[in-house]
Amino acid sequence: MNSFEEFFKEQPIRQVSKGEVLVRPGQNSSESFYVVKGCLRSYITDVKGKDHIYQFAPEDWIISDLEFVKNKSGATLSIDAIEDSEVKEIPRDKMYSILDNDPSILQALIQKFQNRVYTLQNRVLQLLSYTAEERYISFMNTYPNLYHRVPLKMVASYLGVTPESLSRVRKELLKTK
Repeated sequence: MNSFEEFFKEQPIRQVSKGEVLVRPGQNSSESFYVVKGCLRSYITDVKGKDHIYQFAPEDWIISDLEFVKNKSGATLSIDAIEDSEVKEIPRDKMYSILDNDPSILQALIQKFQNRVYTLQNRVLQLLSYTAEERYISFMNTYPNLYHRVPLKMVASYLGVTPESLSRVRKELLKTK
């Protein structure tokens, strides 16, 4: 195997229906998911039943619960499909055996995970110090193709605001255009 793309070509595509759950909290599984088409999300649900979105994963993103991938313990996050999607499952053990034998795949995979970590780090910093408007603008820059694909209540959850606050932010931004 010569490249990262070849690694993914060998993995079968799994069709995932909108709303289908791939990972549940407490589940012992070790797959990461490479999104070929569609969009997945990872999230937690609080004791009141409210979802808090951790990450979106559109095409060419990798999504996983690092707790169970790294430590082989029960998942912390849920992962489901926001829309009908095609994913390639990346079993932890297979990934490590291939990575040990092909440094080019390792380098490409590290780059994808670094991009993910960078996005998540920025998101945490923004939640700590940005206004809702600044977080929304950052969301639009990070996920430019998701605006019309993701329900606004999910965008609000990701931004840490209510849907009503998001609506106000969007109206204000339209006024400044």
